[in-house]
Amino acid sequence: MSQESSFYQNLHKPSSSFKSRDDYLNHELQILSPKRWRLNLPGKDYRVEWEDFVPGMAATIGKIVMVAAVVGAFAAPLGLSPEFVIENVRFELLIAAVLFVVLISAFFNPSANLAGTHGPLLPLVPLIVASGGHPMALGLLIGLFGFILGITKGGSILAKLTSNGVCGGLLLYLGFIGITGQVKKLFAWAESFDMAYLAFVVIIATILMYAWLEHIQKRWLAIPLGAIMAAAIAFAFDAPFEFTTSPGMPNLNPAYWWGEDTGWKLGLPEWSHFIAVLPFAVLAVSMWSPDFLGHQVFQKLSYPKKSERAHMNIDDTMIAASSRQAVGSLLGGGNISSSWGTYIIPASIARRPIPGGALVTGFLCIVAALWGYPMDLAIWPPVLCVALIVGVFLPLMEAGMQMTREGKTTQSAALVVISSVLVNPVFGWSFTMLLDNLGLVGCKDRAGDLGKAGRWVIPGITFLILCTVMALIGMFPGVPAIMETFRV
Repeated sequence: MSQESSFYQNLHKPSSSFKSRDDYLNHELQILSPKRWRLNLPGKDYRVEWEDFVPGMAATIGKIVMVAAVVGAFAAPLGLSPEFVIENVRFELLIAAVLFVVLISAFFNPSANLAGTHGPLLPLVPLIVASGGHPMALGLLIGLFGFILGITKGGSILAKLTSNGVCGGLLLYLGFIGITGQVKKLFAWAESFDMAYLAFVVIIATILMYAWLEHIQKRWLAIPLGAIMAAAIAFAFDAPFEFTTSPGMPNLNPAYWWGEDTGWKLGLPEWSHFIAVLPFAVLAVSMWSPDFLGHQVFQKLSYPKKSERAHMNIDDTMIAASSRQAVGSLLGGGNISSSWGTYIIPASIARRPIPGGALVTGFLCIVAALWGYPMDLAIWPPVLCVALIVGVFLPLMEAGMQMTREGKTTQSAALVVISSVLVNPVFGWSFTMLLDNLGLVGCKDRAGDLGKAGRWVIPGITFLILCTVMALIGMFPGVPAIMETFRV
């Protein structure tokens, strides 16, 4: 037995030998020594603990919701039915669970975070379809560009060039926007049956629950307790709910999904489809770096010292996400891949490493896909909104506040927020990173230590590429899309 493979086994101790459960969980993170792109086995290289069910549950709820949103955004302008969306979501759950969540993050590279869904790209899906885009063409290009960025370590380079102020501001913006969006969705749901006060009651109860869990230092229980509490309150007020998705197996034949008259009813993509989705694919992969960085930072803030081996590797996560994207698109799925935020953030709060919860997530996704009924409960607004608020967006805001407490980080953070409001988070991140690294804002001593490449060459090229892509597809307010100008 090699020293590397026996490292965890030699240092592992039963939880009964520690003064508290927290001490045991911290020790597990500190002794983890995952093998990259080689076999890791539960019991030998890591343990599965009951705390892993918290991120597993959150990830499954988030996965169902986000994939349904992306597939539904593709399906609506194509005239496809809600039944098609549910069928494709169930198929995507099986693809994610069997081929990637379990195979990669649990067994072959626990340093890679689970490959989830690209939420920030969701508003652009109707524009992609209107531009003549094809889901398979988009997925294959995202897979190709993401794989190139991962193997060249471009993602980790951009992460290192992003200061605490820039990253903290990005987390604050994403957290605030996310909370605002979920509160609006919850009120819209309650108002649809003339019980707007129900949303108010659920949110107040959620705030009190979260404060209590923070007081007793059990914040990692916020997702399951919040989801159960929100469902109980909604049922107590007799809010409308019914199970509609029955048990079953989705169609697993790629020929069905990419047929001329079946599935997506689009057939296989042609060269024109690849050209139409090219700028969107570049933008999607460009969004990965700030997204992945935020997830890794959350681990750094939540995990104890000397647990660096348990942190997600940004480049490995890009390789995993791009591989999952390409394979999923070839098989017939409509998901757009990214780092799985609704998994890694709750896992960080629960102080659990990636692989144990990956096994639990894979199991729960398979159960949800085959059983069907849990999908209805997961997307029920009170359960969904509360789970996302306490499991993702509130922790994002907290992490952002922690990162902007010292030095001149608040200057960079404020500019990220303003720039993100003006255009989008990708513009805000790349623009402020350039200003920050040039020393115009933030810590000027840091700018002096970056060198020419880190100070302006890499940030400048990144900013110009992203601005070009965003100008092509019309993401600058008040500025017509260049692509549409050429078409006219």
